[in-house]
Formats: sequence, structure tokens, C-alpha cells
Amino acid sequence: MQKLNLRRRGILSAAAAAFAGLALAGGAREAPAEETTDWQDHFETLEHGAVLADLRQRVVLFWSEDGTVRRRYPAAMPDTRAFPRLGGTRIIRKVEGPTWRPTPAMRARDPELPWSLPPGPGNPFGTHALHLEWQHYRIHGTHDPATIGGVTAHGCIGLSNAHIAELFAHTTVGTQVRLV
Repeated sequence: MQKLNLRRRGILSAAAAAFAGLALAGGAREAPAEETTDWQDHFETLEHGAVLADLRQRVVLFWSEDGTVRRRYPAAMPDTRAFPRLGGTRIIRKVEGPTWRPTPAMRARDPELPWSLPPGPGNPFGTHALHLEWQHYRIHGTHDPATIGGVTAHGCIGLSNAHIAELFAHTTVGTQVRLV
């Protein structure tokens, strides 16, 4: 019995150590060493900060311009078959309390969609939206947290409302974004 209790304690200690340091302010989590991604692998500089959206891992990473702030957010990512745009872009507009309007492709798939939804509960953009240079593509919050970590049919990248609010605060118009 004592061996079993020691083994349980050892397993619990190992699990606690594995998760130690993962939580950050705002609910973002720091990447364990084996998941660490260097900004230099994707960007030439950190001018205006950098956002990396890794579609395969379904995460968004952020580095501040001075390199002192690094965040990792779980994300809902577009289906790569529906998202032909990969590569570099920039944030061109930031909107707190965005109005959602279906894209022409969404309207073609479902003509019954409303023409727009104002800010508030049920808005697919959640509380904040970062508009990219690419038309109709955004990094935004979500009204449905169950989508986080999954694949969406539309071209946007979704974060929890808490995470998009934090990323929104860290980014500026001009922040570079890369989708890989």
C-alpha cells in the first residue's frame, strides 16, 4: 500500500511539474520547451511585433517588438482546403465590438444568413477583431468557445474572447502576421 501511495505521489508530482509555469495572465500559456517556436524562423525582425498562426498546431503565437512579451493561444483554425492563403500579411485595422457580416462565399453556401450581426452575444466575431490585409480574413474572438482547438469552415482564425482581448491590447496596426 505504501508503494502505491509513493507511486501516486510521484505521478502527481510529475504531472504538476509538467504543468508548472504553463498558465500566464489572461489565460495564455507558455509553450513547453519541446513546443518552443523561435520568431526568427518566420520573421526577419520584430518591428511592430509579430503574430504567427500555426494552422497545423492550431495555435497563435505573439512576440512583442522588444521581444520581452511572448504569448501562445489555442485557436480555431480554418480548414486548409478552404483557406488557400498562407504566408505573410499585416494587421490593417483593429475593431473592438465588431459587427459581423457574412462573406459572399458564406452567403452563397447559406442565403438565409442575416446580412449582419451587431456586437454582443451570438456575434461570431466575439468581442474583438484584427483585420488582415487579405480581404475577409480576420483574427477574432468567438461566441462559441467549443470551436477553440478545432477546424472551422470559414477563413478566419478564432480565439477565446479573453485571448483576443489580450492579443488586441498587444498588437498595433502594422503588426506583421504569418500563417503557416
